[in-house]
Amino acid sequence: MAPPLRSRTLKKNELPTFLKPLKPVLFSESTSRPSPLVQKISSISWSPTGSLLATCTSSSIRVWHSDRPNVKTSIELKNAHPKGGVAFGSQGVSGDVVEKVAFSPTTENVLASSGFDGMVRLWDVRMPSGNAATAGKGTAAADCRVGGEAVFLTWGPNGTEMLVGRKDDVVHSVDVRRITSTDLTPQYELSPERLMEKGSTTYYGMAFSNGGSEVFATTTDGTVQILDYPSMRLLHTLSGHSGHCYAVAHSPTGTHLAVGSADGLISLWDTHTWLSTHSLSAPSQTTSIRDLSFSFDGSYLIAGAGINEGKDGGPGLNIYHVDTGEVVHTLDTTNCPTHVAWHPTRYWIAFAGDPGGLKVLGSGTAL
Repeated sequence: MAPPLRSRTLKKNELPTFLKPLKPVLFSESTSRPSPLVQKISSISWSPTGSLLATCTSSSIRVWHSDRPNVKTSIELKNAHPKGGVAFGSQGVSGDVVEKVAFSPTTENVLASSGFDGMVRLWDVRMPSGNAATAGKGTAAADCRVGGEAVFLTWGPNGTEMLVGRKDDVVHSVDVRRITSTDLTPQYELSPERLMEKGSTTYYGMAFSNGGSEVFATTTDGTVQILDYPSMRLLHTLSGHSGHCYAVAHSPTGTHLAVGSADGLISLWDTHTWLSTHSLSAPSQTTSIRDLSFSFDGSYLIAGAGINEGKDGGPGLNIYHVDTGEVVHTLDTTNCPTHVAWHPTRYWIAFAGDPGGLKVLGSGTAL
């Protein structure tokens, strides 16, 4: 796959000028009047070229053309992780919950999904004659069982493997070429305090470094562990938050690591010194940072949020300048944005949380 053309980088005084006139485009699943309800989107992912955009709700996956908001040109993968799957725990959990979708970073048509049915599924998403379609009309191209409720999924940069974390804190490496999984759960001694955290998950999420030789893991104790891959040996621990760490992202330039926490803050770390350069605040301090995304040039950062101690975060989507920590622009929203994602080559922003469904700022523009 040839690398897509990238927009020219905009300086921090130029980006607001570009973004201010733009109106978010609604990608609604309604064929008539958009629903006033907030669709509970649990994940957003762009394809490597940015021509496709995938979202998931509790029971289905939808793949959009990024410049076509009409639902008739999209495709819905119904029953993506079907009921009647594996039951887990003493109470049992049926399937029908899609937790995460993520496009391969190297192959345009390959989409992965994970769910509470204990399955990781690979979908082959094609666009014959300009119409989105899937292999087998919605049938997954391959399945891999990881044996428990999958709560996070992340691709390695080479597109041949994924890390999948289960609710019971077991981490699997899935080889996409062979459709096999290996238990790579990091082994280290837990402190008595962490052993007392009954029902909590030690790892909330993981992200590969750009080179793929390290993994950044967010934990319940307010730290991020830097692990060697594939040995998963602990290399270093970043401590900078008073609450659980939920989200972590490595900038495309490799110079910064962003960490989002339940304390409503985002810490930015210099990857050369491993010192925190900035502490960024969300629009509302009642917000817990659950999602992070860097722009394609690594210059800007956005964050999605979740409920913190029973309180919703405030409206507004801040766009932070990574080098200075400044808020260069705030996008007005009705509700608190929950999931966010920069386009891989343009200054387009996809976000969820507002009424009607998915919204994309910049869709159809040249930058």
